[in-house]
Amino acid sequence: MVILPIKHLEAISLVSMNHQRLISRGCWVCLLTLIFLTSIISADTLPEEAAALHSLAESWENQPQSWVGLDPCGTNWVGISCSNSHIIIITLPGLGLGGTLSAEIQNLPELVALDLSYNEGLNGPIPQSIGNLVKLRYLVLVGCSFSGNIPPELGNLARLSFLSLNSNNLRGSIPGSLGNLSELTWLDITDNELSGPIPVSSENSLGLDMLTNCKHFHFGKNNLSGAIPPKLFHSDMRLLHVLFDSNSLSGSIPPTIGLVQSLTAIRLDRNHLNGYVPSNLNNLTSLTELHLSNNQLIGPFPNLTGMNALIYLDLSNNSFDESEVPPWFSTLSSLTTIMLEYLKVGGQIPTSLFEFPQLQTVRFRNNQFNGTLDLGTNYSSQLYLVDLQNNDIQKLNYGVYPNQLILDGNPYCNQGGTSDSKDCTVPPQSNSTAYVTPILNCGNIVCPSDQDLSPHCNCSYPYVGTIYFRFITFSNTDNPKHYQVLEEGLSKTFEDNQIPVDSVSVQDPHINNNNYLQIDFWFFPAGKLRFDAYDVAKMSNLFSNVTFKAPSDFGPYYFIARPYTEAELGSKSKKVPVIVGATVGAVVLALIVIILIIFALRQKRKASKAKELSQPFGSWDPSKSSGSAPDLKGPKWFSFEELKKCTDNFAEHNDIGTGGYGKVYRGTLANGQQVAVKRAQQGSMQGGLEFKSEIETLSRVHHRNLVSLVGFCFDQGEQMLVYEYVPNGSLKESLSGKSGIRLDWKKRLWVALGAARGLTYLHELANPRIVHRDIKSNNILLDNHLNAKVSDFGLSKPIGDENKGYITTQVKGTMVSTLNEGLLRS
Repeated sequence: MVILPIKHLEAISLVSMNHQRLISRGCWVCLLTLIFLTSIISADTLPEEAAALHSLAESWENQPQSWVGLDPCGTNWVGISCSNSHIIIITLPGLGLGGTLSAEIQNLPELVALDLSYNEGLNGPIPQSIGNLVKLRYLVLVGCSFSGNIPPELGNLARLSFLSLNSNNLRGSIPGSLGNLSELTWLDITDNELSGPIPVSSENSLGLDMLTNCKHFHFGKNNLSGAIPPKLFHSDMRLLHVLFDSNSLSGSIPPTIGLVQSLTAIRLDRNHLNGYVPSNLNNLTSLTELHLSNNQLIGPFPNLTGMNALIYLDLSNNSFDESEVPPWFSTLSSLTTIMLEYLKVGGQIPTSLFEFPQLQTVRFRNNQFNGTLDLGTNYSSQLYLVDLQNNDIQKLNYGVYPNQLILDGNPYCNQGGTSDSKDCTVPPQSNSTAYVTPILNCGNIVCPSDQDLSPHCNCSYPYVGTIYFRFITFSNTDNPKHYQVLEEGLSKTFEDNQIPVDSVSVQDPHINNNNYLQIDFWFFPAGKLRFDAYDVAKMSNLFSNVTFKAPSDFGPYYFIARPYTEAELGSKSKKVPVIVGATVGAVVLALIVIILIIFALRQKRKASKAKELSQPFGSWDPSKSSGSAPDLKGPKWFSFEELKKCTDNFAEHNDIGTGGYGKVYRGTLANGQQVAVKRAQQGSMQGGLEFKSEIETLSRVHHRNLVSLVGFCFDQGEQMLVYEYVPNGSLKESLSGKSGIRLDWKKRLWVALGAARGLTYLHELANPRIVHRDIKSNNILLDNHLNAKVSDFGLSKPIGDENKGYITTQVKGTMVSTLNEGLLRS
């Protein structure tokens, strides 16, 4: 895209085609030089969008090293993608940016995706102007420090399909305007400080119940309050995940949730919910995860019969009624984990429960289970923990079970001889696992203190971050196979996306206080000491927009990166020569462009002046003005044929005078009005500009001692003025006796006073004030009552400054006319 505005080049072309005589041979050389320079001074980015991006960069610290020059698209700025000279994608996650997000973001109208995740230094409010980016489809601001409210203007982004604002410092309520995002499939506001109720629509407002295409409601780890609105859920929704954990929600679980049969995961744990669990909950036959723990739910123990897809179930820490072992204990064969702690469930645990083939964990602490615990002989090969502390179990029949069985606090352990059994001893509890990605035998390799050793024995600067899985389908977190599959999946994703990763190291996997599986990952560069900014941005974006698909045992996640430091990305000092060179080049380029623009503007002015001289009426289009020229008050445009008809084809008997301008004819309009038609002749003294000046002047002035302009004609190459008809001719004709009117001195004085009044009006009362510049007896007409009427305004000139007189060194009209105007005025 040429930086010089194309309209200036068009103006130059117009001048060269239509007014070649104005351009000298030297100017043609300049013009050719201009065309040559503008052909090489080009950019791939629209200037206004490049300027907007520069404005964004000015509000940021630690800009990427590649962000130099004037052309983001043409010089491969990291994180910038373009199409047709427009900036369409900005992806800068994990690059250590600091500062604020400028409102200038709105000046990138073609932006489709914006990802600034994992830049902890980015703070301040999310600008309201972001709502003007109507083509935006992906808005990802994860793991920054943005504060303030979620702008309601985000509801203007009708094309948005992915909105992720989790892990910031956002406050206030969820704006109901988000309900306008009809194409949204992913809404993640987890881990903020949001409060207030979940908005639903009403007659006068929008709400989240309108998001029928959304599949993910991720609202955990906030301070949302109030009841979950029943209207939030309905059968038209396509929701897969409702994750409202760790909030302050109260009231009962709305029965309408049972209408959303697409649901696969519900997390309502860690709230203040009360009331009954909806009886239609078991309509959700696709549900694999159900977390209702740590609430105040009451009423009958939930009936989960038919929910055969359930894999992970946690109903712990509620206040349900006392209940016997429910029948569904023996039917939910997909379970890997069942947690029913601190409840009032009693009876004997059926042996069939332990035979579920995928079962890994049974945690029934602090209940009323009794009778004999019989694990049978066909218990699941994956079963690794059965925790029945503080129940009423008297007997044990389990054969050989090598894993953890905890019966402390049961009558069985209080019987003689069994209190020392390992089953009656509580082992040390830990949510962490001992798993770390193994390192090959690296011999005596010792890395520098600021580098780390990769699993493949290479010293380098790894990119480090933490993945938080919001739920998982397994509970045996000590099983290394889960992490090995995860490592393989990550390595394959990096390879497919051509990111140079040598190896992936898993460290410190554990279940955190929010019941998320938290894992640290170390990604080591391949074939070099450090990742560059392109690598970091691309790698981070795989996590921020959930391009990386975790193995099936792992649920939805979010990633938080540690800053990749200056030492890892490269010293700032290396940027100085590049920046200096680019800056100098930019200044030189800017000066050249300014010179070219000034030249083009001057040529355009010359062209306009030449056009005005040759075509003074070029801007007047009588076909669009209802018979009147623009900016004229009263005068009518006449066609040549009309004036030809009213003067009998300019007949000699209608010829009433001749001057340097041309002849004057008497005529009669169609309405019977008599007029004087002043027709210019070829080669007349008055040119086109003077003719136009007289029209414009007479259209603005109205006084009894000034001749009135009825209309004008500029048709078929003719220039004619149509005046009111003044029957007694000019003062010159009366003074010479030609008109037959005899003027005594009293009448002459009356005529002089009338002419003076007309000039006084022009000099002092007209707006703008006007100097006639051609006062003489030929240009003073006399009506039926010998009232003087000043005429012929072809040489008149407006006076711009009200506070100054008019001084000129130019002689216009005749010496006599100039003297007359001064004498009459005085």
